[in-house]
Amino acid sequence: MKIVVINGTQVKGCTYRIKEIFLDALREGNTIKEYYLPKDLPHFCVGCKNCFFKSEEQCPHAEYVMPIWNDLLESDLLVFAAPVYALRTTAQMKTLLDHLCVHWMVHRPDERMRYKRAVILTNAIGMIQKGAQKDVATSLRWLGVSDIKALGLGLMEGVVWKELSEKRRGAMTAKIQKLASKYKKPRRVRRGIKNRALFFMTKLLHQAIAKKENPLSADSRHWVDKGWIKG
Repeated sequence: MKIVVINGTQVKGCTYRIKEIFLDALREGNTIKEYYLPKDLPHFCVGCKNCFFKSEEQCPHAEYVMPIWNDLLESDLLVFAAPVYALRTTAQMKTLLDHLCVHWMVHRPDERMRYKRAVILTNAIGMIQKGAQKDVATSLRWLGVSDIKALGLGLMEGVVWKELSEKRRGAMTAKIQKLASKYKKPRRVRRGIKNRALFFMTKLLHQAIAKKENPLSADSRHWVDKGWIKG
């Protein structure tokens, strides 16, 4: 099994420890590739729209984005690990998600994303983490991922791992290992109802748009070439 990990921060703090505990249960027999943001993607999306109108390879940051995207496509399990900043995910994580919008179902999706499993790991001083998880989960759903699980851990006692009590660290470790145990063996992913519904609605949208275009846009051409709509 190939696992790709997107780290939403380069700091080796609590998020790093949580992610490492999760991966430790999966290292044997699996291949793990990690990206650390912003080191591996140091640029914000500038809104040039080259990806939409031309090709994702025309993105001014393609040298950083394309290797990440290609690894996501070739992986079996996607892991997104990021702390909660201002009740949301980190800016550097959002930067990656912004660059991947061209592959949403409303643009040029890749059918391989339908069969991925994804895990979102977050932590905060308190328990309010749904917003940060939703930032990532929303993007994953529009990319076509059906099987998404999230685990949010409230540190409660501080922001430094070594300063947390053994009881707190033990409780969190148990939760992380329990989640990781569900991914020790590859499992066939079935597309969910929401995934199928989103694809059906966007298919109708693209079919209607393609009928009015001459020549076809990059998005419409993608759908036609995939055989999903008629040109």
